[in-house]
Amino acid sequence: MTSPFDLQSSAAYSEWRQRKLDTAPRRLEDILVEIGDPRRLTSVERDRFLALNAIANMAVYVGKTGRDPDKEIPRMLGAQLGLKTLDSHWLTDDDAISPISVRGAEQRDERREFIPYTDKPIKWHTDGYYNTPERTVRGLLLHCVESAASGGENQLLDHEIAYILLRDQNPDHVRALSTPDAMTIPPRIDETGIARAEQQGPVFSMNADGTLHMRYTARTVSIAWKQNSATQAAKTALERILATPTAWTLRGRLEPGMGLVSNNVLHDRAGFTETPERRRLLYRARYYERVGG
Repeated sequence: MTSPFDLQSSAAYSEWRQRKLDTAPRRLEDILVEIGDPRRLTSVERDRFLALNAIANMAVYVGKTGRDPDKEIPRMLGAQLGLKTLDSHWLTDDDAISPISVRGAEQRDERREFIPYTDKPIKWHTDGYYNTPERTVRGLLLHCVESAASGGENQLLDHEIAYILLRDQNPDHVRALSTPDAMTIPPRIDETGIARAEQQGPVFSMNADGTLHMRYTARTVSIAWKQNSATQAAKTALERILATPTAWTLRGRLEPGMGLVSNNVLHDRAGFTETPERRRLLYRARYYERVGG
């Protein structure tokens, strides 16, 4: 079967595009899954997660765990959905799950130097865009233990929708962002030298199962784009698409007991304000599998 992501096949793309747009959710409520205990999904709950990720690459759940700080919640939930191989790196805990919270100056924690561990807004991105190809992050799970006193909302956009909007504008934009040197993350240097090597790769690529993967960040520092007219035009076009809310851009805020299970879709985060009683805490788990395995 011809891939809809083959730029030479307009027929396959047209058929897939129509089906995608006909079924794509336009409200956050369309991707909600009400569950009891995320550690023990019912078959109905599990099927709902899988169906939504097959259609929209994401689902937002509302659970009954509330402010339970048990880190087994995201791990056990992910395992039931085919998410098993966690991406462990230097900023995760020993269990490969990251507690995302503001790190204050009083905490001797190197994580506080990175924006997810602050109260600042985060621009559009997919997770793990700096990883090597063998550590591609295809699945992402966020679980909320506590929300901020105010702010911290997310925007979500299925990366397949972003692909459609860009390809409809100009297929050459997709072609430019699919080259293996389209986007480069410079090396990370610490006091011992090179802590992470330069990572070069495409924005759009194909997974082994024929699904679409997107690697992207809208940040303007610690990133280098290919310096040719085609890539620069494609980058600008994609930035404009993401800067303009679409009919498929979903918005909401995770509250205690809620979470996101996704195939690493595009997402951002608004800045937020905390109080001593409301200190934001999310658990983040990144996986090499897509939802469903």
